[in-house]
Amino acid sequence: MTSPFLQPVLGLAVCMVGAAEFMLAPMLAPLSAAFDTTPARASGLVSAYALSYAAAAPLLGWVSDRAGRRVVLLAALLFFAADSIALTLAPTLQAAMAWRVLGGLAAAATIPTVFALIAERIPPAQQAGAMGGVMLGMTAGIAAGPAVAGVLAEAWGWRMPFMVIAASCLAIVAAGWSVIPRDLPRSPERRDSLISKGSAAGILRLLIAKGAWNGSAVAGYVFAGEVLRVRYGLDGAAVGIAVSVFGVGLGIGNMLSGYAGRHCPREEDTVVFTAVLVAAAMTLFLTTALGLPVALGCLLFWGAALGIAAPVSTAILAQRAGANKGKILALSESVNNVAVLMLLPVAASASATYGMTPATAWLGGTCLFGAILGTTIQRRAA
Repeated sequence: MTSPFLQPVLGLAVCMVGAAEFMLAPMLAPLSAAFDTTPARASGLVSAYALSYAAAAPLLGWVSDRAGRRVVLLAALLFFAADSIALTLAPTLQAAMAWRVLGGLAAAATIPTVFALIAERIPPAQQAGAMGGVMLGMTAGIAAGPAVAGVLAEAWGWRMPFMVIAASCLAIVAAGWSVIPRDLPRSPERRDSLISKGSAAGILRLLIAKGAWNGSAVAGYVFAGEVLRVRYGLDGAAVGIAVSVFGVGLGIGNMLSGYAGRHCPREEDTVVFTAVLVAAAMTLFLTTALGLPVALGCLLFWGAALGIAAPVSTAILAQRAGANKGKILALSESVNNVAVLMLLPVAASASATYGMTPATAWLGGTCLFGAILGTTIQRRAA
């Protein structure tokens, strides 16, 4: 029987991943001082983490399919704690970057394994809601991580946020030891089910569709702060408060994902509809000189639609992945990251050269492409 504490423990695990990835934003100055370098070079700690995450996720997802969810997740959290402790002892920036690679590997193992566990242990009708509940933990980490890290670093030095991450991961391991279930038995037939069903092409289309709308939504969000600063004359603190509305929307969407999945005839319909809403809200926010309250409403709506689409689409992928849930969900994480890396430079170049409208057309068009591709998948599945 699945423990009622499983979802909270998994939510806390992905919260640590979200917090660790984004908490360096307010810490680049003290980190550059600690390692006698510049903030620009210190930002390499972010790149080392993100690149190792994207590159290793498919392999580590495959490992969780073979070695088992429980052992991979507990080991990943232990490595996460070790990485955070080692960072506080690193003598040089290069050594710290090497340790951040280990943190990226741990994150790459954590996220797909958590979602695969949900897909295996939660009934299909409840999976979208469960995915949303766990993603709410990541949203909380992304939203609160930088603020908490900044306060801790200011009060007790740059090492304290990493020590808090390490202690939290060790506490999650202690709780997870009794809460995370033993792995289900796996037969050779189940391991090969993805290939034998001939569903690889459908899975690939789902991955591309999700990468298109998710990647464009995240890439568009990068421009939100600058749009608010230039269009409405907000200072840095006000911009920070304003863009947090997007995170609030994400959290609302995560909480509504289960309701949306249950009350729509097909989960695919939910994803297509919310992807279209993401494209509409993003385009309106980035291109139209609205009043500030209306603009913030668009930002909130944009985040909420994405907060619904992401967990529902993850549940669909998990259901179609057969026994290869870890590998497919990990591949989805990599595709999402690669999409952002491909879309953002083009949008930034278009914005700098021609203005925000062409950049938005590029991002909004990509988002709609993902939604349209989702409708073709839906027809094939019908």
